[in-house]
Amino acid sequence: MVLREFPHVTMGVYGSHVVIEWRENAPKWVQVAEVLIARIEDGTYPVDTQLPSQHQLVMEFEIAPNTAQKVLTRLREQGHAYSVRGVGTFVAGPRGETKD
Repeated sequence: MVLREFPHVTMGVYGSHVVIEWRENAPKWVQVAEVLIARIEDGTYPVDTQLPSQHQLVMEFEIAPNTAQKVLTRLREQGHAYSVRGVGTFVAGPRGETKD
C-alpha cells in the first residue's frame, strides 16, 4: 500500500488543535481532506460516524470557514461522506453506501 503524502500532523500542546506543516504545492483544503480520508481509511472514523463539523475543522486545523466547508463538500463529492440536513456529515460506506 502506498501512503499518501499528506501534511505532517501532530496535536498541539494542549490537544486543542492540530499542528500541520503545510505543503506549498497543494491547497489547504486538499491537505485537510487528505488527513480526514486517512483517518477514515485507518478506522479513526468508522462508517456512519459523524465527521467533525465545519466549526470543529476550523478550530482543529486553524483554517478559514470557507476552507472547512470546501473540505466537507469535496469529501461528499468523492463519495467518502454524506450529509444529513440539520445533523451533520457522516462517513460513507463502500461506494457511498451506508449501513442499515
